[in-house]
Amino acid sequence: MNCEKYDYLIVGAGLFGATFANLAKSAGKRCLIIEKRKHIAGNCYTENIEGINVHKYGPHIFHTSNKEIWDYVNQFAVFNNYVNRPKVKYNNNLYSFPLNLFTLYQLWGCDNPIDAQKKLNEVKIHIENPSNLEEWILSQVGEEIYKTFIYGYTKKQWGCDPKLLPTDIIKRLPIRLTFDDNYFNDTYQGIPIGGYTKMINNMVNDIPIELNVDFLKDIKYWISKSHKIIYAGSLDELFFYKFGELEYRSLKFEHEIIKVNNFQGNAIINYTDENVPFTRIIEHKHFEKILDNNSTVITKEFPKTLDKSSEKYYPINNVKNNILYDIYLTEFEKTYENIILGGRLACYKYLDMHQVIGQSMHKFKKTLDNT
Repeated sequence: MNCEKYDYLIVGAGLFGATFANLAKSAGKRCLIIEKRKHIAGNCYTENIEGINVHKYGPHIFHTSNKEIWDYVNQFAVFNNYVNRPKVKYNNNLYSFPLNLFTLYQLWGCDNPIDAQKKLNEVKIHIENPSNLEEWILSQVGEEIYKTFIYGYTKKQWGCDPKLLPTDIIKRLPIRLTFDDNYFNDTYQGIPIGGYTKMINNMVNDIPIELNVDFLKDIKYWISKSHKIIYAGSLDELFFYKFGELEYRSLKFEHEIIKVNNFQGNAIINYTDENVPFTRIIEHKHFEKILDNNSTVITKEFPKTLDKSSEKYYPINNVKNNILYDIYLTEFEKTYENIILGGRLACYKYLDMHQVIGQSMHKFKKTLDNT
């Protein structure tokens, strides 16, 4: 055994890589993290601007019902009690969101669950075996709610008509006949005080990290540096797109400092009109309730087609792409014995933060058990 080698080379300093590196170091393993970007923390990266921790790649709210995962992240940060209660703006009207009894009161004057359910039953469109996003939501809540809350936002987000999207995308959305407007149903929820960059920096403390390093530009060299590689990048990139490119939707963010104490009164407001080019405005100070200064930072979020200069955010998990991913996965299993895949990009799945951490915990334990 060459003692110069690291036990693990972790490619990617996001949540998956940081969790794996932290667990490996705690188990006495030698690790090196390399990261393509100029910073750690992946899409969770927060940057302090005007005393406000700005979520540079869109809002990230930590939520889980898994106590092991909650206890784990609380080793590295103190979490506040932030609860995600976004609002919707449509035709210059503001609505409570996700869909709850107060939303139905705003729309139809229903002030109790019995009347609300009766109204929903009246407006639902009977569709046997809904085959796409539009059919599913129409079968649940009817056309007015679909047009007000879903159609324009979804069309902008995915760049296509909702008729062309699978039902799984919309089934994540809560529909409640109570006044509960908490977007998530999980037991634990909050934002790390001081931002995610600080939290992840605590996770990888004392582990060597090299930034601005592209693993794919010198794979043979990096493989020679370690006994095992933990790879959190795109699987099609690992094979230089030899079978074609997996499709993603991307995002453009426009950040703005405004010299007011409070711009919109809420962390997230969704803009669901089709003719408004952005999908939401984020006002970051509300995540940590920093309301005692005279500046605020807002971000407008614009969905876009992926290009070479933009980041991959949302995998387009249609039949064509899922088949292509399986082709790459088969090729990977034939080619690499000492590389472990993990995270959103490598698995070509939309994963919440707690799911990424749980996956990393599982893969580390499995790896340790096999050594």
